[in-house]
Amino acid sequence: MTNGQSEMVPHRMFVRRCQSAGDRQKVVDSSGKSLSGTRLLAGTVALKRVLNRGVLAADEKMVGVLVPPSVGGALINTALSLDHRVAVNLNYTLSPDVMNFCISECGIKTVVTSRAFMEKRPFEPDDAKLVYLEDLAQQVSFFDKLVGGYQAKFCSPEKLDRIHDLNSIQPDDLLTIIFTSGSTGNPKGVKLSNRNVSSNIGAVNELFHITEKDVILGVLPFFHSFGYTGTLWLTMSLEASSVYHFNPLDSRTVGTLSDEHDVSIILATPTFLRSYMRRCTPEQMHHLDLVIVGAEKLPKDLAEQFKEKFGVEPTEGYGTTELSPVASMNVPDHRASEGADPGTRLGTVGKVAPGSEIKVVDPDSRADLGLDTEGLLVYRGPNVMMGYLNNEEATAEKIRDGWYDTGDMGVIDEEGFITITGRMSRFSKIGGEMVPHIKIEQELERLIEGEDEDPMIQVAVTAVPDARKGERLIVLHRPLGDKTVDGLLQSLSDLGLPNIWIPSSDSFLEVEEIPLLGTGKMDLKAVQQVATDNFTEGE
Repeated sequence: MTNGQSEMVPHRMFVRRCQSAGDRQKVVDSSGKSLSGTRLLAGTVALKRVLNRGVLAADEKMVGVLVPPSVGGALINTALSLDHRVAVNLNYTLSPDVMNFCISECGIKTVVTSRAFMEKRPFEPDDAKLVYLEDLAQQVSFFDKLVGGYQAKFCSPEKLDRIHDLNSIQPDDLLTIIFTSGSTGNPKGVKLSNRNVSSNIGAVNELFHITEKDVILGVLPFFHSFGYTGTLWLTMSLEASSVYHFNPLDSRTVGTLSDEHDVSIILATPTFLRSYMRRCTPEQMHHLDLVIVGAEKLPKDLAEQFKEKFGVEPTEGYGTTELSPVASMNVPDHRASEGADPGTRLGTVGKVAPGSEIKVVDPDSRADLGLDTEGLLVYRGPNVMMGYLNNEEATAEKIRDGWYDTGDMGVIDEEGFITITGRMSRFSKIGGEMVPHIKIEQELERLIEGEDEDPMIQVAVTAVPDARKGERLIVLHRPLGDKTVDGLLQSLSDLGLPNIWIPSSDSFLEVEEIPLLGTGKMDLKAVQQVATDNFTEGE
């Protein structure tokens, strides 16, 4: 048990942060529900008691959670954790078949949701029962509230550790399962330990110095690792508070919440920022101090326009679900430690997280390539996942000698700044040369968008098999307005792109919208399917 004593797990941090917050607001959501630190801890204890009165069987280790970012979503996650269970936040943007696959993979027998949510997104699990938060709230007795209130206000953290047996929870114990987006195949269950998540939170805090004055906008879903670590457990483990809203693209509500609750930190994707650019006012973002984006490349023009409007330059980071998720970050000077080296370079994803290592290797031989050379990025650190659920083969492919294969190509400069150049899976081998889809996408996106700022992704580049060249580039695009395909191709040529990087004019397909995942990232699997359906007939 010495290992457990020397490193505090998120559960124990949660108890301490709730008590230190006291009557200060800790979580609030767009429905108007608000809990102070004391009430959050009391509610967690009371809900845990209800769950153990016939709602969950004693041997139910993993429990599904189907709730959007909200006070209720935070409460059920903390209650399950305090009860030594594993909360599995399910991706409600997936099809029913895929959701049932995730439930089956985890052996889940109970899924906690809400009636209000089920009205918007009906779902009936094949082999699990649904339990509603509204019903659980009705089952909280006066005595449950009394016990929760007493423990939250009058018990020391050490006594609460004993009451809830938190000292027995080890850093390497499983905290959650987060399923990958499935953008390139079937979702895989990523096993994240207490150490994985807490080390990530510690690294973020070390770099950005989160304080009790910070209010985080919690619009990222808890089924996404960025939301799970960044807006759920970071809030529960540190002094910051969170404001939750279920729809990240509902920019009018985001603006209102930011104004009312003095939001200082936004965690988002570039797509979401474009939406806020269009509909939020500088007055609503008057307290904004830090904007961290991930999941997709931050366009330079967006960063500049956002800073011009709101006075804050977005900070780009990088990570994957398997890294809990943060691997590297840019750090604005005003958040950095005094005397620290410059921590921001636009166009890069910053420097590797404290306590971790990243290097560039040859994709085939895995030999180190050193600095200023493009290659495969591999990563080692305490936030590297435990492995994939029920899939030792996939785990062994991804983690070799402790180094996690990110699947991303990149370059590290002499000062340690990392530039992502593309994904291994997003390259085509045409005529023996590697052609990056992302680079072509970025140029087309810029050419198509022009001055008409649209928050949605405009273009997607993929490929289909080609008998002569190996692969053929395919471009899906939204309506071009006054642009033409021939004009775009000429512009790509004028930019100096190699001819082999330029798609043929008959390889463009107009679509109503580019397929997206619930996280705002491009759905690569769906994009590939559209291209296959339209460009491989008769092959």
